[in-house]
Amino acid sequence: MDDKQIVDLFFTRDERAIKETDKKYGKLCIRIADNILSNREDAEECVNDAYLASWNKIPPECPGNLSAFICKIVRNLSLKRLEFLNAKKRSAESVISLSEIDEAIPDDSFMMSIEDDEIAKLISVFLRKEKELDRNVFLRKYWFFDTVSDIAGMYSLSETSVKSKLFRTRNRLRDYLKKEGYKV
Repeated sequence: MDDKQIVDLFFTRDERAIKETDKKYGKLCIRIADNILSNREDAEECVNDAYLASWNKIPPECPGNLSAFICKIVRNLSLKRLEFLNAKKRSAESVISLSEIDEAIPDDSFMMSIEDDEIAKLISVFLRKEKELDRNVFLRKYWFFDTVSDIAGMYSLSETSVKSKLFRTRNRLRDYLKKEGYKV
């Protein structure tokens, strides 16, 4: 079933929408949540919460890209869940990923919520200008929270090469945002 048909099921309030979403994107969603939380039960709970959130958001929203829509919800719910877990349960990889990217994006203590959307758009513009491999490596690390070794395996790179690409891309992003007038 294609995404439009699944979204149509949501709009008609047909419960098959959840089943079809899970069939098509369940493994991806679990992987994202598990990469962040490092706990299968918590990951499954976040994915189920994401399905409920999707049910509540569609309609009125009509996502053009269902995969991105559901993955964004899973990612955000997983990050919120990570905040509430005690330090022993936190994924060190996720915490490191977030601290790395914090160095490249503006300090949110100076921003209003409207600026969050503006920064997201600038990051999107920046990434579209990057080489495809650099963009994919960056997204795998900071969006999907894949490990450096997993990314290296996906793209037939050494771990050192992946780390280097991430470092350079973060620096280019920081410089780009500074040029656009954001304090980093």
